[in-house]
Order: sequence, then C-alpha cells, then structure tokens
Amino acid sequence: MKSDEKDSEKFYDMVARDYHQNRTKNNPHGWFFNEYLEMPAMLGMLGNVNGKKILDFGCGSGIYASLLNKKGAQISGFDISKEMIKIAKEKNPQLDLRVGSGYHIPFRQKFDIVFASLAIGYMSDWNLVFKQVGKVLDKNGLFIFSTDNPIIACKSRIKINNKDVIYLGEKDYFKINAKHNSWQMPQGIFQVPWNHKTYEYIIKTIVNSGFELVDYVDAKPLKSAKKYFPEYYEEYSKIPRFSIWKVRKK
Repeated sequence: MKSDEKDSEKFYDMVARDYHQNRTKNNPHGWFFNEYLEMPAMLGMLGNVNGKKILDFGCGSGIYASLLNKKGAQISGFDISKEMIKIAKEKNPQLDLRVGSGYHIPFRQKFDIVFASLAIGYMSDWNLVFKQVGKVLDKNGLFIFSTDNPIIACKSRIKINNKDVIYLGEKDYFKINAKHNSWQMPQGIFQVPWNHKTYEYIIKTIVNSGFELVDYVDAKPLKSAKKYFPEYYEEYSKIPRFSIWKVRKK
C-alpha cells in the first residue's frame, strides 16, 4: 500500500461512523457538496444504469452503492477503509463490497462501468489507477469519476472591507502535489491530503492509458441548494468545485 492510501485509510477508519451519520442523518436536506453538487452531476453522467454491471471504486459507506442498486444496477464495490466497508455491508448485505486498494483492485471479473466518486484524488499515481481500472473494464467500458476541479487549487480568500472575497491566481496551478483540505469532525479538525492534478495531467493520463474522453462537466449546484446553503450556492455557482469525467476504454 502506498503512503497516500495509508493516510486515507487512517483518516476514514477514524471518522467512518461520524461521516456516515453526517451524510445521512445530521443533514435532513442533504449535504451541499454531495447531494446538491457532486451527486447530481455524477448521476447525470451515469444515465440509465438498469442491468449494468458497475464497480464502485472507493465506495465508502455505501451511499452510492445503495442508490444505484435501487436503480437496477448490479453493484460491486471496494474501499481502502475497513470501517467504511463495515458500514456499507451493514446497510447493503446483499452486495459484494470488499476492502481493497485502488492500486490493486480486488476484483477480477469485468464491468460495464467503473464509478469513482471523489476517490482518485486521494491517490498520487493516476497512471497506475487507470491501468487497474482498464483491467476490470469490458472493451468500450466506461470509467466515470469525479475529482476536485483543477481550477480550485488556485482559489484564495482575502478580506476587503471585512468581507471575504474569493479570487484566483495566487497559488501555483502547475504544481502537481498533495494539498490539504480541512475537515471539521467531532474528533477535531483534520488536514486531509488531496492530490491536485492539472487539466493537462488528467487529459494526458486518459489518452496515454488507452482511454478516450466521452464527456465532461464542471459541476454546478442544484438551484434548490440556494434555500438551504445560500453562501455555498453563491460561491460555487461562480467557481467550479468539482470536475466530472466520462472516459471509454478503447
């Protein structure tokens, strides 16, 4: 296991129960970054999944797996965190959900779609990730994944007249490395590693790994988010927080 996965494993094992509770119970209208921003864009990319064999890469506590199973997909999944998988299996005992690494996918059968929601950003070596995904996809199979929008790495805040103002340009877009997102959890504030990639890096990785780009979306929030999360809605209606990619194995 690479060090980047060890960091993710340690963090999610520690916060698994609180994370799932926050996503499913503490926010009755859903959490902005997931239900109102990333999930609608990802589900739009998937389209009709009835009868499709789908591998949920980095399935976490099984939220997507449960949803896609109800939509008629044949779902399998894996995650680096044993505590996350424990919750996922409690909620979805009928599904084949395993502890495993994105650098060594723990499945050998072929899938129509590999689906990775905000998972591969924790990993530094995307060439190896795409190689692993290619092994478990049928010919012409789809890899649909979301990650931080590369432009977000340049976002900074300054105070003008005692008001936070967001601007782009101070940080180094071209520096491909791990950055840290601050997560407020009941146990405290955690600095969670996340690997920034440029558009150039992502597109060249797709092409050089034997895939072709099918579709792309800069995720925008649902209009209904404005009622519950007005500040987030205002900010992320102007600056894209996530990128959604659909690529096909040649």
